[in-house]
Amino acid sequence: MGWAALSAAPADPKMADPVAAQTAERPGAGDLALYRAISQRIMAGDAYYATALAEQRERGYPVRPFVTVRLPTLAMLHAGIGIDGARWLGIALLLAAAFLLHRRLSAHTTLTERAAAVMLLVVGGAGVAMPVAGLIHELFAGLFLAIAWAAHRPRRYALSLIALAAALAFRELTLPFALLWLLLAAMRQSWREAAAVGAVIALFAGAMALHFLAVEAQIVAGDPASGGWGGMAGVALPIAALSQLTILAMLPPALAAPLALFPLIGWLGSPGRSGLFAFLWFAGYFAAIALFARPDNFYWMQLALPLYLAGFAFAPRALADLAAAAGQRRKPPIPVPPRDTGPAVTRS
Repeated sequence: MGWAALSAAPADPKMADPVAAQTAERPGAGDLALYRAISQRIMAGDAYYATALAEQRERGYPVRPFVTVRLPTLAMLHAGIGIDGARWLGIALLLAAAFLLHRRLSAHTTLTERAAAVMLLVVGGAGVAMPVAGLIHELFAGLFLAIAWAAHRPRRYALSLIALAAALAFRELTLPFALLWLLLAAMRQSWREAAAVGAVIALFAGAMALHFLAVEAQIVAGDPASGGWGGMAGVALPIAALSQLTILAMLPPALAAPLALFPLIGWLGSPGRSGLFAFLWFAGYFAAIALFARPDNFYWMQLALPLYLAGFAFAPRALADLAAAAGQRRKPPIPVPPRDTGPAVTRS
């Protein structure tokens, strides 16, 4: 969101930052204004679910199905440390993710690649510096996913599990990351790790069941329902969202759009199984946005940040490997001379 605001001329201001656009048109309106109002009431001592549904009804937001109401995690965090305190926590999480990323890449990458990856991760998370950063659920979920990926080590994944649980607590849309981790751990036959991830998923399922019951207890006849999530917007939506939510917003759209795919290429060519995990997560998540998100759900892309941009650091290696492989295919086969079996022997 921050890069879109800095861009001199975004291609579509409402696509770049519909929240800001709504707020400009109707003072006190917009998603962030809603979250601020809810959190301020929670900080004053009000109950979360009654407050959240009341505020959403008053502002014309749907409250059905239950996932239209955010999990209470961020509002509870605000009650503890305040909205600005949450922003400072986001900054600390970004720095922790940068440190863990450098450590994780140290065994398989060059110093130049590591430095570039860390710098790009920080750039991808620059939104934490915005005054409203403490109100964005997806921003925190994306930071915790970056930590979950960067902190993982074979047989040493406790911190990754904690970060995964935190990401799930902020946004249920992070569940595919957990399911992918479970699948890959099972394929490696790392049964203890798979069981640990499965336990986190089970706890999340229990929390979502409680969330469902709490929301349903507040539903009244005539409550507005969501229009659903079958946008089928295509691949243009995740590319446009990346172009507007990152530093790519500073570039002309014709240049930003193709560049938005370079980190994906980089993750595909990055060394080790961890790069494959990142590629599968990003590619699968982008496909889900293309299929299910509406244009006004562009902010879902925050879950891929800040880690996604670090893939730029590996794009030169990946492209060089592709070029080398293509060159090998073009080379004509070296002719093999016939085997010399010596002079023919004839019988007299």
